[in-house]
Amino acid sequence: MSLQQKANVLMVIVTMFWGLSYTFMMMGLEALQTYNIVALRCTIAFIIAGLIFYKKMKNVSSKTLVYATIQGFLLFTVFALSLFALETTTASNAGFILSLTVVLVPIFTSIMERSLPSRAVSIAIVCTMIGVMILTIKDSFAFQVGDILVAIAAICYAIYLILNSRFTKSVDSIAYGVYQIGFAALFGIILTWLFETPALPSTSNSWIAILGLGVVCTAFCFIAQSVVQQYTSPTHTGLIFSLEPIFAALFASLFIGELITGQLLIGGAFILIGNLVAQFEQFFISRKVSQTQNKFI
Repeated sequence: MSLQQKANVLMVIVTMFWGLSYTFMMMGLEALQTYNIVALRCTIAFIIAGLIFYKKMKNVSSKTLVYATIQGFLLFTVFALSLFALETTTASNAGFILSLTVVLVPIFTSIMERSLPSRAVSIAIVCTMIGVMILTIKDSFAFQVGDILVAIAAICYAIYLILNSRFTKSVDSIAYGVYQIGFAALFGIILTWLFETPALPSTSNSWIAILGLGVVCTAFCFIAQSVVQQYTSPTHTGLIFSLEPIFAALFASLFIGELITGQLLIGGAFILIGNLVAQFEQFFISRKVSQTQNKFI
């Protein structure tokens, strides 16, 4: 296998664990409160990542800390909203709705650049909106509160990704990334003390959930993604990330007994098609740019 193929396989594993995170969050909510879960998850991840990359974290600039604070707050918001949402929606729905990020990024980019979305992005928007409507509207034609909260989390995550692409150009990406997790942990700790009762996991399921979220879904995935993205293209990464909601639905069905309904399959299929359309456009643009550059070499 080539380096890129190995990187793609590792990225599939990372995406699989992100899909599993929804199941871990549901398990954690059985014994712990929302901010407490975020605080424990991010604190564990920060300690592990900090120990591995401590040399890069010693001489950090004030700019890095400012950027990491902003991104840490957005990460905390995404994690917290996802947990609040899972109180009234399913892990499967949450996985598919959060994947709206793939489409929201090019939409927000078009707004910032004051240009109309491309035809592919427009098709992707229509597909994902249809998918969300199928997933979230029930017999009473009312949205679940949880579905709305996950949609807001998707907006926050899209903003996070756009800012991330800008911030990483002027700071050390590793130190910046680790401090993000640290600040997310700090926000979680503060809000836990203000609005909740700080506690450690009290059941085997909650321990599995917190360690799974902290060690596997945050620390491991962060470190692995940092390494992998050096050896594969953003397009491959985006396409692989589109698998996340599928893994989320699969693990929710296997471990917490959520039903894979016809509504989930049809709505999820529309969202997945929308994601793939948006990603394939980027693939063809990158390919065209590469061919143009090769002509001048």
